[in-house]
Amino acid sequence: MRRFLRPGHDPVRERLKRDLFQFNKTVEHGFPHQPSALGYSPFLHLMAIGTRSGAIKLYGAPGVEFMGLHEENNTVMQIHFIPDQCQLVTLLDDNSLHLWSLKQHGGTSELREEHRFTLKGPPGSPPSATQVTAVLPHSSREVLYLGTESGNIFVVELPSFRVQEDRTITPEAVLQRIPEDNCNRRSCELVEALREHPKNPDQILIGYSRGLIVLWDLQNNKATHHFLGSQQLENLYWQRDGSKFISCHYDGSYSQWPVSSDNRQSEPLENTVPYGPFPCKAISKIYWQTTKNGLPYIIFQGGMPRASYGDRHSISVIHGSQQTAFDFTSRVIDFFIIFSSDPAAEFDDPSALVVLAEEELVVIDLKSAGWPAVHPPYLASLHCSAITCSHHVSNIPLKLWERIISAGSKQNIHYSSMPWPIDGGTNIAPDPPQRDLLLTGHEDGTVRFWDASGVCLHLLYKLSTVRVFLTDADPNDNMNTLGEDEWPPLRKVGTFDPYSDDPRLGIQKIYLCKYSGYLAVAGTAGQVLVMELNDEDAEHVVDHAEADLLQDQEGYRWKGHEKLKTRDGPVRFEAGFQPFVLVQCQPPAVVTSLALHSEWRLVAFGTSHGFGLFDHQQKRLVFVKCTLHPSDQLALEGPLSRVKSLKKSLRQSFRRIRRSRVSSRKRRGGGGNASEVQEANAKFDQDVLQEMELAPVQRKIEARSAEDSFTGFVRTLYFADTFLRDSSRHCPSLWAGTNGGTVYAFCLRVPPAERRMDEPVRAEQAKEIQLMHRAPVVGILVLDGRSTPLPEPLEVAHDLSKSPDMQGSHQLLVVSEEQFKVFTLPKVSSKLKLKLTALEGCRVRKVTVANFGSCKTDDYSENDLAVLTNLGDIQIISLPFLKLQIRYPCIRKEDVSGIASCVFTKYGQGFYLISPSEFERFSLSTKWLVEPRCIVDMPEVTSNNHVHKSGTENAARKSSPGDCGEDEKKSERLMEHALLNDEKVLKEIQSTLEGGR
Repeated sequence: MRRFLRPGHDPVRERLKRDLFQFNKTVEHGFPHQPSALGYSPFLHLMAIGTRSGAIKLYGAPGVEFMGLHEENNTVMQIHFIPDQCQLVTLLDDNSLHLWSLKQHGGTSELREEHRFTLKGPPGSPPSATQVTAVLPHSSREVLYLGTESGNIFVVELPSFRVQEDRTITPEAVLQRIPEDNCNRRSCELVEALREHPKNPDQILIGYSRGLIVLWDLQNNKATHHFLGSQQLENLYWQRDGSKFISCHYDGSYSQWPVSSDNRQSEPLENTVPYGPFPCKAISKIYWQTTKNGLPYIIFQGGMPRASYGDRHSISVIHGSQQTAFDFTSRVIDFFIIFSSDPAAEFDDPSALVVLAEEELVVIDLKSAGWPAVHPPYLASLHCSAITCSHHVSNIPLKLWERIISAGSKQNIHYSSMPWPIDGGTNIAPDPPQRDLLLTGHEDGTVRFWDASGVCLHLLYKLSTVRVFLTDADPNDNMNTLGEDEWPPLRKVGTFDPYSDDPRLGIQKIYLCKYSGYLAVAGTAGQVLVMELNDEDAEHVVDHAEADLLQDQEGYRWKGHEKLKTRDGPVRFEAGFQPFVLVQCQPPAVVTSLALHSEWRLVAFGTSHGFGLFDHQQKRLVFVKCTLHPSDQLALEGPLSRVKSLKKSLRQSFRRIRRSRVSSRKRRGGGGNASEVQEANAKFDQDVLQEMELAPVQRKIEARSAEDSFTGFVRTLYFADTFLRDSSRHCPSLWAGTNGGTVYAFCLRVPPAERRMDEPVRAEQAKEIQLMHRAPVVGILVLDGRSTPLPEPLEVAHDLSKSPDMQGSHQLLVVSEEQFKVFTLPKVSSKLKLKLTALEGCRVRKVTVANFGSCKTDDYSENDLAVLTNLGDIQIISLPFLKLQIRYPCIRKEDVSGIASCVFTKYGQGFYLISPSEFERFSLSTKWLVEPRCIVDMPEVTSNNHVHKSGTENAARKSSPGDCGEDEKKSERLMEHALLNDEKVLKEIQSTLEGGR
């Protein structure tokens, strides 16, 4: 009973645990879920994205990332950077304004919320009186102009958010200066746009929804010009020299208006409907960019013919005779143009178009011929096709890494070579210590290879398995081809394409051997493809083999989907991973487990019906084993079948409840007189109480029936070179664990290398272990004589691991959903076990061996189990003694998809999906930590902007308590910037921080 007693407190071990384990959520990879707003600072070269959940994310040069979260969790409606400052303002859908600042702390910059404010009207006024619709941060950096639904424009001080009521621009004040026959009170309702004059900061352009546009003199508090549009106004844009502005309208038109000192009322120079004459959708935003050659770039969102193209999401670019309507597969949220921000420059000279769509970010190079897209270094659209599985490989050899990058670069030839244009801030994070790959399988049959070494998750290469099969879509189809006379001139851009030609193509399991370059992928329709890396395009026949997992057993009939049809004859493949053999499981059920041993050239696969072993060198099936139980009728229906019986599921649930009640009564002594029952109950309660006192972490585990559905479902497969028959000879072996708590062990005979192609691989079942509680087996591991997990195939051959100890006795660790159990080999006698708390519903969902190194010394590291449970917490359990080291809450237990998507790395990190498009990265290790470390320095203001300050503003700034000691703060900031710009000082800070970590 000693091993069940609670262990004593060991201060040395506790200290070591602090040096080994630390939980951090470090960075979010991918594309923000449900983006709602976009902002850009030409001064800082930073982009900001707001989301419906209230998050705000800033991006600059690769590795420069910041994130903030509004407490309210409301939708971010607008984002505006304060000119020439490291500050921005956000407007939420609850009408609140928030001021954020980038401040340096501890050698890095941080995004902090400084103030929040909600505009309030007089008592009794309707909400529309103060509902903010337009925000203009003035170039003086001292005030915000807030346009509202009521037509009022309020002036708010920065950073205090104090309303300057005497400077409010009311509709009545505007109407005083406009002839009555031109407009009425309703003309000044709802401020649609506010734009500062590019040359005169004392003037702002006010656009009202009904078409009235007013040029307002801030100094004299009056309207100097007014312009009457005939259509509902959507937006405004000033030309660079301030002589004209552009308005865009609800009817799909835009107008050019001259601003002259002579006329207070102007007519448009021209009114254009680019996709007329038929009714068109609204143009919601427009840019007019001047160039040296005299031909402007006119860039606008929308304006498509309503009847034929009303469902398209487009942004059009017109430059002289060139015109393209970029067609996006998801709704366009907003866009901006990157152009010359130097005030002394005569022309805009645009270089890039940046578009935030609902599901991806697209950047178009406006400098290169044909306007190609720019390959993004971050904000990847992970969910361009839905993610179905993930696989992480640590410490990739340089040669394999370069070959994968080479294959990917051949796929990216249609992308622009332009450097990434959003390049603000400086990444000061140390270079990643190793090269890591994250592979994602997708619903459309593709596998994407991501560089997961650092903060930016960057796409290296995309593999498609579609060419092997016959589908409705031709892989040679090109969606971007346009006829010469096609109008509108639409061109599809972006990678987001959520529709799969055939759901059976979906990738379910991936296994990559980083030493040999072999890759195995398995799919929804029982297809298993084995591939090897080829640096050149090739055309060859893919060999086929069938694995009948039912072994012609009578009484079984598959009711699910059919297998995929394969192409006959040679198939042409691009450079990269090319399939050379296809194993088709029959019935074509989802492949639930996969293992590849590249040294023995074997691949093992499992479904809900059984498992098999395939020799991919001889291209021969070694054996299949059916694990189907007679009651497993649901296993024959398949995931895409619609004939699942709800009645049967309910009936089985009620039977299970009834069985547990009956067994409970039997344990308490169901027969006999009342005194016997009372005595039995008392003894039972005493036993339970004693067990609770001795082992507070462990509880009784309810045994499951063999009749439960999906007991034959193969959950895990594992290759090991260990002692299976006797303790004198070790041999290759294959282990399989099922949903019904059964472990099968097969002894393999692999011929030596010189006779490998002449003699067949042979397999013989050596062991079968049935766990008493019949819980699903989720992991199998063999420990060598030093209690160290066996190395990966070819790891010893590449001198990257010690040879396993084959002198001492080996141990088998079987991890079920409810307990960990260690057996001795080859006798398979129980040695040690750790039960999880069944009463709390805690079950193992994911388990892996992770290596944890000490942050204090490079000489110490240890292997432990990283375990994710269905409650979303992560437990670290020691090997081989199965002691719980530490527990961290990681994922919400309600987030079932997040828990299912979690993948651990070999060195104590992990990834899980927080949305269909985002991975959250976390670390359990003190030594391995990948997180953004960056600095945003305040660039020098190159021009002496004319700053208009009224007497009221000056007085307010002098009396504002928030501005006390402003000069001292500025001098401190200057000193800090001077130090941080010194390369020597930066290196010293970096080395100190790394040493501390």
